[in-house]
Amino acid sequence: MSTGLAKRKMVTVLSIDGGGIRGIIPGTLLAFLESKLQQLDGPSARIADYFDIIAGTSTGGLVTTMLTAPNKDNRPMYEAKDINNFYLDHTPKIFPQKSRNDFMTSITSMVGAVKGPKYDGKYLRALTKGLLGDLTLKQTLTNVVIPAFDINYLQPVIFSTIDAKEKSEKNAKLSDICVSTSAAPTFLPAHYFEVKDNEGKTRPFNLVDGGVAANNPTMMAISHINREMLKNNSEPMYATRLQVLSLGTGSAKHEGKYDAARASRWGLLNWMFHNGSTPLVDIFGDASCDMVDFHVSTLFDSLQVKDNYLRIQEDSLIGDEASVDIATEKNLRRLVEIGEALLKKQVSRVQFDTGRYKTSEGEGTYEDALTIFAKTLSEGRKLNKTTQSPIEIAISN
Repeated sequence: MSTGLAKRKMVTVLSIDGGGIRGIIPGTLLAFLESKLQQLDGPSARIADYFDIIAGTSTGGLVTTMLTAPNKDNRPMYEAKDINNFYLDHTPKIFPQKSRNDFMTSITSMVGAVKGPKYDGKYLRALTKGLLGDLTLKQTLTNVVIPAFDINYLQPVIFSTIDAKEKSEKNAKLSDICVSTSAAPTFLPAHYFEVKDNEGKTRPFNLVDGGVAANNPTMMAISHINREMLKNNSEPMYATRLQVLSLGTGSAKHEGKYDAARASRWGLLNWMFHNGSTPLVDIFGDASCDMVDFHVSTLFDSLQVKDNYLRIQEDSLIGDEASVDIATEKNLRRLVEIGEALLKKQVSRVQFDTGRYKTSEGEGTYEDALTIFAKTLSEGRKLNKTTQSPIEIAISN
């Protein structure tokens, strides 16, 4: 990532995928990035100070909220280094573990999968409500974009700070948004809530996980920026003026998880629940992430600004590592190790024919790339202290 980019007015975007407990992986990367920003600009530096838009889906939506929700001092509620402790402390209670080796437990889980969601979601609802209280979307410390999916209207619902400031019926409580964007079908229950507009009219929401619509919200964030630019009669935000960091939560590209010979005999139940996995959920989530990465990579490559886009993804997860809910201490600690090891790996770019990542010569490690990225963010922030960024200009017009 060329440090010269910061000399232009760039719009900075952070995107965080969905993936349940695997949110630990981007959490580890963000802790490293924020530490570099603090080395440059002092211990009070926070991720939210440097990105014009932060987009997050499902577990990425929770991380987005942690990074941008204000505390009593109107600073981010969480430092990036605290994200992993949040997962270690709370995910075993969000996804309570039972014996997975007991035959009767397996049968009970399968029957439960037919009767209702795997987890009741009560702890997550109480946790988000306790942490966020009555904070609403328009109060975030930078612009956020968090998707969910309305099963009543069968269409995505995109919650954004910009919309919340303009439309009172979109200014939902952050706690409701967090529960909604992470309400993965078969795992957690759908979430219903209402928002009243300034005229007292009520808008109902019947929502499930944002991953149904955009498990990788990078393209959604870019589209949101361009919508604002066009709405305010500003020039569209081309890739040459964007600086994008997209963080995945890991995938199992190398494991060979399913095969056609067995899947050809599956019925509805097997597609929904097979040997402790949820094939349809896995397929839809990975497909959504990969298609977005393909599109964004092609966009930036075609304009010869591929260095403006940094996607960090670990594609070699195996076994429990690839699950969204096996929240044992052993597996959670393993995900921390995977995130730390990923920092030491060489920067890789997606290969369109296989979906796997291949080492990109001359780009160094992800640790190197994030260190350079931190420098561009720091320089860009200093520039924007005297000159508004393009998105700020568009919004203020």
